[in-house]
Amino acid sequence: MTSMEEDTAVESAPYDDQLDEDIEEKRGWALKEGRLNEAIEALLDIEKQLRLSANVVGTRRVVVSIIQLCYDAHAWKTLNEQIVLLSKRRAQLKQAVTAMVQKAMEYIEQTPDLDTKVELIKTLNTVTVGKIYVEIERARLIKKLAKIKEEQGLVAEAAELMQEVPVETFGAMSKTEKIAFILEQVRLCLDRKDYMRAQILSRKISPRSFIVSEGKDKKKAKEGDNIVVEPPPDIPSLLELKRIYYDLMIRYHLHSNDYLEICRSYQAIYDTPSVKEDPSNWIPVLRKICWYLVLAPYDSMQSSLMNATLEDKKLSELPKFRTLLKSFVTMEVIRWVQFWQDFEAEFQEEAKLPGGPLGEKASEDLRQRVIEHNILVVSKYYARITLQRLSELLSLSLPETEKHLSEMVVSKALIAKVDRPAGVVSFQNQKDSNEVLNSWAVNIEKLLELVEKSCHQIHKETMVHKVTLKVQ
Repeated sequence: MTSMEEDTAVESAPYDDQLDEDIEEKRGWALKEGRLNEAIEALLDIEKQLRLSANVVGTRRVVVSIIQLCYDAHAWKTLNEQIVLLSKRRAQLKQAVTAMVQKAMEYIEQTPDLDTKVELIKTLNTVTVGKIYVEIERARLIKKLAKIKEEQGLVAEAAELMQEVPVETFGAMSKTEKIAFILEQVRLCLDRKDYMRAQILSRKISPRSFIVSEGKDKKKAKEGDNIVVEPPPDIPSLLELKRIYYDLMIRYHLHSNDYLEICRSYQAIYDTPSVKEDPSNWIPVLRKICWYLVLAPYDSMQSSLMNATLEDKKLSELPKFRTLLKSFVTMEVIRWVQFWQDFEAEFQEEAKLPGGPLGEKASEDLRQRVIEHNILVVSKYYARITLQRLSELLSLSLPETEKHLSEMVVSKALIAKVDRPAGVVSFQNQKDSNEVLNSWAVNIEKLLELVEKSCHQIHKETMVHKVTLKVQ
């Protein structure tokens, strides 16, 4: 230590002791003699001297002492006034404002009534507006105020409060706290049935954010990097947030009956290690996956997911659902009456399991999927078929058959043409002249390849057995 540093240390120690004595003296004025205003005025004079001399540590200590003095005296109105006053003083230090806000936030849960609590939160919110160095504190204050509004039944106001805070831009906020805050924004939007805004907010979270990196050391913070603030203890872990996220996504997709996306959300939950380890967790989730796979309209992704689910070994413990998926994979016509008798009990059972019922339109959509499956099966076996015969195979009336067939053609799930006067359905795609010529050329090429292979085999056999062909 240099001589100058030694002199500074010697001078600062008595000054710190003197500051402590002054603060304790003013506390005695306020708490024992009832002279709160005089004590605050005296401390404000000390704070001014320290602030103008740019003494960060001393200013912070005095500011916090004033706030603590108001709290100990239960002078809540004075506390709010001093918070505003101290934050507006000329050349006020950022560190002092941050310490003051953090200290005052500790007293929010100690307020005597709800009105005092709300008033303190609003005061702190006013002080933190536009100040980047207390943006995390402001986000937490807004969250507390939104929770109070929600408990009062003002869900719309709570949602609007939360939407004002763009936590995704906060560099010092931890990853889990950011995700938890955005999920709360999404939940409030869903509660107020603002599905469009819920979708926009949910896109701020990438599913890759929930991947937990194991076996990798955390990178050491470099000089100049933002210091990440530890999240509050009530913030869930990353895997818990993953479950909350996909539960909210299921709520959102149920609104539009997007069964495939609901299935993918349940699949993400199912792939969580904590769910796969406990049968009481994965059985209801796997049941939901099977039902929503069946309810989803046919396409390449739905078919791929269905085949992948059938290969899951855990599905062997649910034979009923294995049969359910098999019936849609097998190219055979499904009889709706018999099918519904076999699976109605399982369908109704979903209402009693975690995740709730499958939706209001689920039973109607299930019948629609069975009809679509049957039409696809018929198209595999028939190039042309009469509407009457198709109706018999589908167990539907002629108008219903034509309606479902037209819907599949419009959605491009099937290629078909209906000759209504003749009552004939053609499942063949009409080809132009170039396509016909190309198909002929391909067929002739294949024929010539077969002839060439046959000649080669004959020549080979001739050479092996030394058989001479008779010249005719």
